Amino acid sequence: MALFFWLSKNYRIDKPRPIKRIKEYVLNKLTKLISSTIFVGSMLMTTQASAEQKIGVVNVQGIFQSVPQAAVIQQTIAAEFKDRIEDVNRLEKDIKYYLEKQQRDAATMSATEKEELQKQIIDLRNEYQSKAQPLQQEVQRRQGEERNKVLELIKTAIDDIAAKEKYDLVVDGNAVTYLKDDSIDLSKKVIDQVSKIK
Repeated sequence: MALFFWLSKNYRIDKPRPIKRIKEYVLNKLTKLISSTIFVGSMLMTTQASAEQKIGVVNVQGIFQSVPQAAVIQQTIAAEFKDRIEDVNRLEKDIKYYLEKQQRDAATMSATEKEELQKQIIDLRNEYQSKAQPLQQEVQRRQGEERNKVLELIKTAIDDIAAKEKYDLVVDGNAVTYLKDDSIDLSKKVIDQVSKIK
């Protein structure tokens, strides 16, 4: 009876409608009411839970560029591949020299000299390709290995600082669109800790 009274106030009955449609209407309204109640409740719980969490931010890329170990990577790689890099650079200069010679002296060279010079250029290019590409791949592989070592030091420092200062969550600053308080930025602390490691 109460349902009928509520329906008569909230549901216009101009024409007689089947009971099935009335039931659907009531169920629809109840479903929406329950859904919105659950949504609001979960939002309140999420807000309360996030207020209790301690969140920190770090800029991993900025840290990597600031620590002294990153500068050492380039020096280490340059020293490790010094002879091979010089050899490839010499080949580049030789190829450039012979190409310029070919353009400059083509009018005064005999057919045999042109063929010999062309063969020499082709041989130098083949040697350059056989040395330069593997060298580049090996340098990139070694740079990746050294970079991963430094990133591991950074991760360890972040974990240590987060544990000591009881942070629940530490996120990369590049993933954060807005930072209200700079006091939660742990980057400087991480740089200081990693810089002390030899």
